[in-house]
Amino acid sequence: MKKYLVVVSLGVALFLSAFVSEGKSCTNFIVTKGASQNGSVMICYLCDAPFPSRLHYIPAADHEAGSFVDILYTRTTVKIKQVPHTYAVIASNGIGHINEHQVAIGETTFGGRRGLGNKDGLHYSDLMTIALQRAKTAREAIRVIADLMAEYGYKESGESLSIGDTEEAWIMELIGKGKDRKGAVWVAVRIPDGQVSCHANQSRIREFPLHDPENCLYAKDVISFAIEKGFYDPKSGNQFRFSDAYNPANDRIKKGCAMRVWSLLRRSAPSLHLSSDYARGVANARRYPLGVTPDHKLSTADVFSLLRDHYEGTAFDMTKGDYAGAFGSPYQKRTERSISIRGTVFSIVTQSRASLPDPIGGVLWYSPDDTYFSCYTPFYCGIHAVPEAYAVCDRKKFSWDSAWWTFNFVDNYANLKYAKMKKDIQAVQKSMESNYLTLQPVIEKTAVDFYETDPKLMMQYLTNYSVSGAEQVLKRWHRLADKLIVKYNDR
Repeated sequence: MKKYLVVVSLGVALFLSAFVSEGKSCTNFIVTKGASQNGSVMICYLCDAPFPSRLHYIPAADHEAGSFVDILYTRTTVKIKQVPHTYAVIASNGIGHINEHQVAIGETTFGGRRGLGNKDGLHYSDLMTIALQRAKTAREAIRVIADLMAEYGYKESGESLSIGDTEEAWIMELIGKGKDRKGAVWVAVRIPDGQVSCHANQSRIREFPLHDPENCLYAKDVISFAIEKGFYDPKSGNQFRFSDAYNPANDRIKKGCAMRVWSLLRRSAPSLHLSSDYARGVANARRYPLGVTPDHKLSTADVFSLLRDHYEGTAFDMTKGDYAGAFGSPYQKRTERSISIRGTVFSIVTQSRASLPDPIGGVLWYSPDDTYFSCYTPFYCGIHAVPEAYAVCDRKKFSWDSAWWTFNFVDNYANLKYAKMKKDIQAVQKSMESNYLTLQPVIEKTAVDFYETDPKLMMQYLTNYSVSGAEQVLKRWHRLADKLIVKYNDR
């Protein structure tokens, strides 16, 4: 097996051709700098979709005047004017995650009102990846996305984007104007420092300030377009709410989407005693706040834990009673849409830290498959390659050389005797992740020393560490699979 795989145009073309359908069931969790123990802005993105899990690296590049964005990096045939220089990005399946300046983006699709899609224009993954190639801050990424939609159009349904850098975290929500109207209407709200926020396929922005550019940016026609379409009546006396206008909630949306929001917020701030009523469609129940202050500042390990959830310990616990399948499996009956779900193709947790140089301060913790039985592995912003096993996946052909297939096998096999096998899996998971978190300060101290004396050596050091670490995880999961097969044979 080759040690590294640097993906350039041809590789990205193969990634993008593997898309089967849209990721319509994703979840994002946002941790602001003041809400984290180590001063990180964290963007968490769980992608529930049918396409393969393929990690890739897009290098920084200089471009000739008058050139256009290579369509192999996009999901559109629109000719997009290229800028003189683009930044390096770590992405998967054509969806950009984090760039060399520690700007990170995640997404969830909320759909919204029918008839606002467009067959022409840019896909949301185009917006995410191109913004990361061109932006040094979250605010700049918002402007890049807005400008791209205005110039080239937007062809998808409603989207919520999580955008963070070393200082700020934002939610940006956007939706098209219909098949005969170019562009999109949008609003972006900064999450107050010290809070956490989340979204899961439901628009979360309601009221927003019209005269506070430090904390809110929006399209000039975001309200007038809603009035024109009959989505909002200014004579009603009600304040304009983006979500009510463009993604009005019904019971299906509440149960399928708000349950995840409820669980992430309640576990972050148990003292708030957030009720499940809104998520269960109880009449006149209050919607969940956009952000809450967690009961304590969150560590990276805390965040990993929050993303592993079947509503354990609540009335909706999918591992107990009528909600559970055999051996307490949360997946056999599928009575609820939990945060951990078998349809997750990959998940990420990004760290952006102002206290360290960009190549070291930015980390992409990457986990193929279901969050509950996978392992978060660190990839630093300063790397120039990714491990081949994390970059290859054919969902029609099983292979132990694929990280996704390996994790997926263990996840599926565990469903046979869930309550018993989960202890074996989580013991290895905890050991590997704890080791990475313990080593992190040591690795970063060495990287800083290299950064000050030999930046090229620093890049090679971080690449070697990230790639070899991921390969070690894969080997450990191979041994885990062998152990489970032998230990539970005929039992």
